[in-house]
Amino acid sequence: MTVPSLRLGLNLGYWAGGNDASNLPLASLAEDLGYSAVWVSEAYGSDAVTLLSWIAARTSRIDVGSAVLQIPARSPAMTAMTAATLDTLSGGRLRLGLGVSGPQVSEGWHGVRFASPLGRTREYVDLVRRALRREPLAYEGSHFTLPLPDGPGKPLTLTIRPPRERIPVYLAALGPRNLELAGEIADGWLPVFFSPAHAAQQLESLRAGLAKSGRTLDGFDIAPGVPLVTGTDWRACARRVRGYAALYLGGMGGRTDNHYTQLAERMGFGPEAHAVQERFLAGDYPGAMAAVPLAFLDATSLLGPRERIAERMAAFAEAGATTLNVMPVGPGLPGPERAAVALRTAVEAAELAGLLASDAPALNGSRPPGPLDSQGDTRIHDHA
Repeated sequence: MTVPSLRLGLNLGYWAGGNDASNLPLASLAEDLGYSAVWVSEAYGSDAVTLLSWIAARTSRIDVGSAVLQIPARSPAMTAMTAATLDTLSGGRLRLGLGVSGPQVSEGWHGVRFASPLGRTREYVDLVRRALRREPLAYEGSHFTLPLPDGPGKPLTLTIRPPRERIPVYLAALGPRNLELAGEIADGWLPVFFSPAHAAQQLESLRAGLAKSGRTLDGFDIAPGVPLVTGTDWRACARRVRGYAALYLGGMGGRTDNHYTQLAERMGFGPEAHAVQERFLAGDYPGAMAAVPLAFLDATSLLGPRERIAERMAAFAEAGATTLNVMPVGPGLPGPERAAVALRTAVEAAELAGLLASDAPALNGSRPPGPLDSQGDTRIHDHA
């Protein structure tokens, strides 16, 4: 049986909790190792755009992706301007990941109501793409109206021309309806807690959405963020992911609106996930970490020695993942050194499993030289 191929990506996550500027040069190492993309996130600390600009200026081939830009943080026009600028400066290397965030961040930080996330996402992506196609922005939707009625505004057109006609759009999606929307309107999906053993139902939702737009999974990028901890004892490695899992299952939302807890419930970990949530919301963070099931951590992570990671990577590929965005986590060596070892081990594991594929031309399109290329190779090489 032929094992499906996949690409490797690096997810640098949020700039917090020790994941700071010292880790950014890892993007250059990932490029040297043949990784297809490097992704950064944002919540209510550092913004993703500034970090992506820094990375793009110090690399020349690897794609740069937002995982994700928060929809409530920017107007669709502002996101289109940002995407066009980053894609131009990087020579056509941007992957535009978008997400509605959660109700606490949307309403508490950005002051934007979280209501109707699916409808807002649909209109938002439509407007971003119209702007990037350099169409005049005249729009009457349920959530966005341009220009505003009875005012001085008029339909405007993006004044710059990105190097590509279509910048790939990814959506962060958890629930079945959101997954269906991602399949219908996006070029890729950015899953969290993706598990090969539990992915079938999620892929059915994606296929239903893709069918609405006359497409199949062929060419659609399923790019989960996957914690990666290397070591001889995979159970010891799993302990280093507990804090990450407990934060999402316990703290990313209230008791009734934590979408990650609901995802774990659909995966068959309902009682355990709610136990994590109860302890986390009560302030018992060590207890919340201890309550995360070992089986959940193993199902959604890459843990252990190279050979075990190779087997798990093959399972992810068989389940439909086309890009594995690895997230090196946990204590041990200083952050960048630990991550550098993990990144090299991931490549060795993928090669051992016979999985590595070159980046898909249909996804990246042509890449004309960008203005940053004229500065020569400014990458930082002191990786570890």
